Amino acid sequence: MNLLELTHLEVAYGGIKAVKGIDLGVPKGELVCLIGANGAGKTTTLKAIAGMLPVAPEAIRYNGAPIGGTRPFELVRRGLALVPEGRGVFGQLTVEENLAMGAYVRSDAAAVKADLARAYSLFPRLAERRSQSAGTLSGGEQQMLAIGRALMSRPKLLLLDEPSMGLAPLMVQKIFETILAVAKEGVTILLVEQNARLALEVSSRGYVMETGLITLSGPACDLLVDPKVRAAYLGEAD
Repeated sequence: MNLLELTHLEVAYGGIKAVKGIDLGVPKGELVCLIGANGAGKTTTLKAIAGMLPVAPEAIRYNGAPIGGTRPFELVRRGLALVPEGRGVFGQLTVEENLAMGAYVRSDAAAVKADLARAYSLFPRLAERRSQSAGTLSGGEQQMLAIGRALMSRPKLLLLDEPSMGLAPLMVQKIFETILAVAKEGVTILLVEQNARLALEVSSRGYVMETGLITLSGPACDLLVDPKVRAAYLGEAD
């Protein structure tokens, strides 16, 4: 069963269609990636799913119900969380205050406290910096914080937009180890990632997006050896 289903999703900026009628499914409990070049429409797709852009209600179904046009905070309450491109942490707030913001829709104080401890166990570096202003963290630490903040809402579906962008290789490895750990706990993940090889290696299924359209899809292991994907996104040629 698909937890997330896009059916002929269209998103326009002014008179320009950035997403031109795509179909996409994310099965419950799976990690699915969406890859493509800059400007393909990947981030726009995630923003539409997260309720940040106007779309037709039936174009997006989450947990069997249409959610197109639903306000973002309502989607967070229903278990859908976005980690945006560029992290979007609250720079003037401390690490702990940022994590607390992720739980703003919750009232179960004891469980929130337990989830805060879990966030620190996933990212020990954040525990060391819990009283530090988020704006003074490194890029990798801010990415950890953005993911930890999203997890504080206890999402059923986690949308990740370019989590490796601008990070050193060792930090990328740590971030993706955590993403895999979260997926193994049963959180469904839709991952947008510029590093196509890494995205396909960790995913069960993948979609390739070009100029607002899905041009290829299938098991990630098949896309890894697809000649078109290898030539266009993996830097390889037959």
